Amino acid sequence: MTTRRPITGIAAATAALADQPISVRAKLAAAWTSFMFLYAYVDILNFFTPGVVEDILNGKVFEFDLSQTFSTTALTLMAIPILMIVLSMTLPARASRITNLTVASLYLPVTGFNVLGESWLIFYGLGIALELILLLFIIRSAWTWPPAASPNHETVRTQLQA
Repeated sequence: MTTRRPITGIAAATAALADQPISVRAKLAAAWTSFMFLYAYVDILNFFTPGVVEDILNGKVFEFDLSQTFSTTALTLMAIPILMIVLSMTLPARASRITNLTVASLYLPVTGFNVLGESWLIFYGLGIALELILLLFIIRSAWTWPPAASPNHETVRTQLQA
């Protein structure tokens, strides 16, 4: 005869877990956060590529002269994903969907451009591939945003009778 013993320890903790649905807004904000960190981290790691710091000290980044225009453009390119985190959570659903679809679509070619002329193709290729995956996830999540639930006939009838 066997007696049942209660599940304890890790088994009990994992047995009680349930996946909770994640809102589209949270998915989008998380994806933009991941994109922003990856985008910044790839740029930071690029400083360790031989010759990059010397070029920066000589006033060049890639093919571009270091200038206020260059720095403002770089800041704008980084600020947009940062702002998308907030906008994904706060804009009305329709506006958030359209904004996410538009911005992520515009960032696809911008992200692809970053690989041009790079000597460390494996490093940059991996970074850009991951960024593109995140952008495609954002586009898919925004595109498949579920419509607002319409009340069923029984709910409407109940509300009318009340």
